[in-house]
Amino acid sequence: MNFTSFLDNNSILFSNKKAMINPKKGESITYSLLLKKVNSLAYELKKIGIEKGDRILVITGSKPETIISYFAIWRIGAICIPVNPNYKKEELSKIIENSEPKFAITWDDYDLPLKSISVKDIPVSDVYIPPENVSIDDICQIQYTSGTTGNPKGVMISHSNWMASVEAERWALDLNENDIYLGFYPHFHSGVTWGITSLRYGATFIVMERYNLMDYLNYAKEYKATILSGMPPVFYDLLNTNAEDYFDSVRCIITGGATLSEEIWRKFSEKYPKIKVVNAYGLTETLVLGSGTVVPYNYQYLSKGYRSVGIPVAYTRVKIVDSENPDKELQKGEIGEIAISGPGVAKGYWRNKEETEKTFRNGWLLTGDLGYLDEDNVLYITSRKKDVIIMSGWKIYPSEVEEVLMKHPKIAEVAVFAMYDEKRGEIPAAAIVLKPNTNANSEEIIEFCKDKIASYKIPKHIIFLKELPKMNNWKILRRVLREKYGGFPS
Repeated sequence: MNFTSFLDNNSILFSNKKAMINPKKGESITYSLLLKKVNSLAYELKKIGIEKGDRILVITGSKPETIISYFAIWRIGAICIPVNPNYKKEELSKIIENSEPKFAITWDDYDLPLKSISVKDIPVSDVYIPPENVSIDDICQIQYTSGTTGNPKGVMISHSNWMASVEAERWALDLNENDIYLGFYPHFHSGVTWGITSLRYGATFIVMERYNLMDYLNYAKEYKATILSGMPPVFYDLLNTNAEDYFDSVRCIITGGATLSEEIWRKFSEKYPKIKVVNAYGLTETLVLGSGTVVPYNYQYLSKGYRSVGIPVAYTRVKIVDSENPDKELQKGEIGEIAISGPGVAKGYWRNKEETEKTFRNGWLLTGDLGYLDEDNVLYITSRKKDVIIMSGWKIYPSEVEEVLMKHPKIAEVAVFAMYDEKRGEIPAAAIVLKPNTNANSEEIIEFCKDKIASYKIPKHIIFLKELPKMNNWKILRRVLREKYGGFPS
């Protein structure tokens, strides 16, 4: 078996139908051409010596060619490693050191310590590469997500994880081949699953390379989108825009990646009553909805007053465990750590036995999120066990940012924490203690970070303090900083 086998059937069933459209470039790819492009790249990879099990870095951004690269790699039984093209050299080097890729697929010139090929240079031919026969549990992807230690963790995703994910997302959206999905989730992020789900079931994927409100509205209207990608900042934009005339064809919008507040969800549903909100909860480790929970398109009452993240998808189990003793399961209504089991749960972390054993226990994934189940097995998220900051769906790990800031010659101590932002949910802030007899301002600190970490990780607010709050004079209390300076609604 091989996950990409569906491309062969779709090239027959939907031969001349548009699979992907890149509106910025005015280009489209039919299902028959999609298979040709995948086979052509797969052929080139095999020609240069890529074999089953080899690991391939993919640094191409968000565009149809990125999806094609994934399919080509999977088709020959190799393993793709998606990477954010905005990563700086230090961030990228950690991933390369851990994954030891054999080759890279790029878009533009990229300074890499390994051989690469530009996907732009691949000629399209009629060559046919049959899908490599792999085991259902063979790894096809290593998706890196930063750890609480600041070091990236490579989530091992299998062919069967992908099968579970697309089936669950199709059910959640009630998706079929007549749908048109407008997606802006980055293709190097696990949110790309929704776009691949649309391709699996013969729909059309309108590819946005990045979110822009007016493009989003115009594409929805021009291409008669039926399903929209979304996240809390987009809901915020739409509440402050008269967009009704752009959405005549839209039947639902996806949200996930960060908590959608009850107030914004309610206001959105009142302003756009014809658009149903599919509120999904999942992680990279569950390949989003592969084993997650959701308020599905056809069962909106499960939002329970715009508050829940719905019920487990098929074949998935969710339980609440004691956050200090995960072997102890809690009762309905009790708040604890959310644990998930199911076919979408990843195999663990690549070459990281310690973190794998901590997070994947006895067939259950410990999510690090806190919540509770009600009497109907509907899940509610209350907070996060970890210190992760989620800004517009992007995860920012304080220790990683702190590590960079501590390299500044004037900084003695630093703690990065979340501040409330109405549009983005959370933004990173840094509390800094300077070394004696030194002076610095916010602009200097922010400028220092610009060539060291991706822009979204850079603190948006700098607070200078004489000392940081600590427990027993050593453990920094980010919680105290969040409560004092975060500005979160009570």
